[in-house]
Amino acid sequence: MPALSTGSGSDTGLYELLAALPAQLQPHVDSQEDLTFLWDMFGEKSLHSLVKIHEKLHYYEKQSPVPILHGAAALADDLAEELQNKPLNSEIRELLKLLSKPNVKALLSVHDTVAQKNYDPVLPPMPEDIDDEEDSVKIIRLVKNREPLGATIKKDEQTGAIIVARIMRGGAADRSGLIHVGDELREVNGIPVEDKRPEEIIQILAQSQGAITFKIIPGSKEETPSKEGKMFIKALFDYNPNEDKAIPCKEAGLSFKKGDILQIMSQDDATWWQAKHEADANPRAGLIPSKHFQERYVDLLSPRRLALRRPEILVQPLKVSNRKSSGFRKSFRLSRKDKKTNKSMYECKKSDQYDTADVPTYEEVTPYRRQTNEKYRLVVLVGPVGVGLNELKRKLLISDTQHYGVTVPHTTRARRSQESDGVEYIFISKHLFETDVQNNKFIEYGEYKNNYYGTSIDSVRSVLAKNKVCLLDVQPHTVKHLRTLEFKPYVIFIKPPSIERLRETRKNAKIISSRDDQGAAKPFTEEDFQEMIKSAQIMESQYGHLFDKIIINDDLTVAFNELKTTFDKLETETHWVPVSWLHS
Repeated sequence: MPALSTGSGSDTGLYELLAALPAQLQPHVDSQEDLTFLWDMFGEKSLHSLVKIHEKLHYYEKQSPVPILHGAAALADDLAEELQNKPLNSEIRELLKLLSKPNVKALLSVHDTVAQKNYDPVLPPMPEDIDDEEDSVKIIRLVKNREPLGATIKKDEQTGAIIVARIMRGGAADRSGLIHVGDELREVNGIPVEDKRPEEIIQILAQSQGAITFKIIPGSKEETPSKEGKMFIKALFDYNPNEDKAIPCKEAGLSFKKGDILQIMSQDDATWWQAKHEADANPRAGLIPSKHFQERYVDLLSPRRLALRRPEILVQPLKVSNRKSSGFRKSFRLSRKDKKTNKSMYECKKSDQYDTADVPTYEEVTPYRRQTNEKYRLVVLVGPVGVGLNELKRKLLISDTQHYGVTVPHTTRARRSQESDGVEYIFISKHLFETDVQNNKFIEYGEYKNNYYGTSIDSVRSVLAKNKVCLLDVQPHTVKHLRTLEFKPYVIFIKPPSIERLRETRKNAKIISSRDDQGAAKPFTEEDFQEMIKSAQIMESQYGHLFDKIIINDDLTVAFNELKTTFDKLETETHWVPVSWLHS
């Protein structure tokens, strides 16, 4: 459509533009019916009236008008009196009728009442009985509501003074900028607090209504203002401050679950950090144990550590199983019976970087979204023997063989007649296998019936290089070794349902108890079910902090659909990953 001309200069308003629009659109309208519709629509009287009002308001807005009179009701009366002396046409009669209606008069009266009120806070007069020694006294008045002040207080054991112990980032005290750590609280609403316990001061605050006045002696050291933290961490454990005997103030604590993303607001205290949940609209931070303190606390579990801090009181409340085919293989997992007769299972090569971090606390993370030209993230599947992990992997692979791929394992056993090198296995000599082990080329490896089996790092790289999602199932202790910038693994734990559901859903299923092709498939026994549940509990307890997703395989179809949905989101949505993956 060609550009429309306003027809009368740059000052032409919206009203003139609408009036000229039908004529300019006429050459582009095919039917008379459409043209009639346009004329009727743009010629509507009510539309023109609205446009005129819009233009008048826009004009007066530019003029920055000020009221002629302070009261709207008086202005309306003056206007009505002036209109009475003019010739009464239809518009004047309609306006007079409106101004005389009771609801309009009531509205104007309410407007005047509200407009004449002064809503600025009224500060209390400066006390006249200030001691000469108190040469620096602050009188602070805050308006009470349901929001905590966001500050904790404690009693100085030597002087008996009530001291502000901590200012919570984002809280009312922090936002006001009037209260600081180290300030001495002298009075609350005129009541001296020097001889009172912190709990008694809280009772005074709880019984106070409206504005609350504090008399404060500023501390000798002013708190340095700090900007809101931009550091994000992933919690690797559950935390409930109400169950923590070490926290200095339970009311100021922040509870969280394993996997929650927290934003660190302050690390001024080496023992207790201040944090809030990521994307939480509430700006006020809460206390969480620092990484160093949590590691020491869990590691030592010493009762003396529970008394590291004197109690603080929170001031509140104030405002402000199948043969491999098409590149698929059986898992090398052994059943419990196999483990009894085999001393050597798969082992992950040691990594000093991760093995020293035996106490899961926090991990610094950053948002990450896979770009189109990037390799896919490695997907690691973990689960106990018999849980159905292998079947889920098979269903994923056959659902889209061009998108998903699996690694080809290495072995030192002899190739069988129906096997092809590089398809079922990569067949190599025992000497070469041992050399590759020494050179750390295997993710995990083991020995079975005098033959070596293993999954190499290069086999993972080979799948990823084909622009495929690599599906890798390994023992859970291997996961920490794979968590690198190169692979950016997403770890999914396939968890069994309750033992009752196992008995019901697996009664006709079978389990392959050997990793080799000649292993017989046998029905599940009660012992197998109990071993599966126990193994899953150990895995989740020891390695659950490394899992990104937990899927319960109660029903294979439902579990597969959940797994597929997880994969789709992994490739299209933003996820939190360790900072080291993006800033190495």
